[in-house]
Amino acid sequence: MLANYLNLNNITNPSPKTQLCCQINKPFISGTIQNHNKMGQLKRFFRNMLCDHSFSYGGAIFDRLPKIEVESHLTVANYGLFTLSDAVRPSFDLKIIPRQGYKHDRYRNIKNNLSIPVIMVTVSKEDLFDTFIDLIDPLGNCVDVVLETSHKRSTGEHVDLYREQIDMPILKSFLYNYEELLVNDGCTGIAVLNPATPCEVQFDEHKMFIIYSNDEKTFEKILSQHNIYRDESIRFITEAEHIHTTRDEYYQQFQKLKVTLGLDDDY
Repeated sequence: MLANYLNLNNITNPSPKTQLCCQINKPFISGTIQNHNKMGQLKRFFRNMLCDHSFSYGGAIFDRLPKIEVESHLTVANYGLFTLSDAVRPSFDLKIIPRQGYKHDRYRNIKNNLSIPVIMVTVSKEDLFDTFIDLIDPLGNCVDVVLETSHKRSTGEHVDLYREQIDMPILKSFLYNYEELLVNDGCTGIAVLNPATPCEVQFDEHKMFIIYSNDEKTFEKILSQHNIYRDESIRFITEAEHIHTTRDEYYQQFQKLKVTLGLDDDY
């Protein structure tokens, strides 16, 4: 049986000094969800919608595969013109082929009569970070930040760390120093938000962008500038079994980023 986290140091031609830990996650089909709590918890809403509930491993596809096949699958990053970051790998049976694009969804809170458009985006690795930096520009000069982690949590549980009121230029300077972590760590996610708008851009552990805003056209223009186009038929890697990967050095980098952002309390 494949364990929740695997030490894959014996992978053929691993990256230098790389220790990979892989977490298998079950699918969650995207779609409109209702009866959520207040607007300030939007990040948690779509985090729960898209990801991270552990499989019963005895029935999971990866459990039934020889180790050599799993190792080989983990080395594949290119799917046509689309390149996955190191953070996640799709189901072995490739029920969903990763590709670039975005589609619309909607956040609804019936209790508070709240309805907010959502844009869900996948971007090829080479343009991931630059797209994220451009997407957070419309949020304003002063924003809040939520840093998400599932490091060293075998059940897929997450901890969210919240920082209020940071100047955008300062935040960007910090993020540039941690580009490798944000792009390639399958146990780190970040959300930048302006609660007054309300507007939020989430860069989650699957390396997807989830954008909450009534001003859809502004974000669609940015996506178009990065050659990312609307495709309402697109399916996401989260909709089938998939694997998250991390490294020991990413955990250490996460701890440094947490200190840099002044985060120390659960959100």
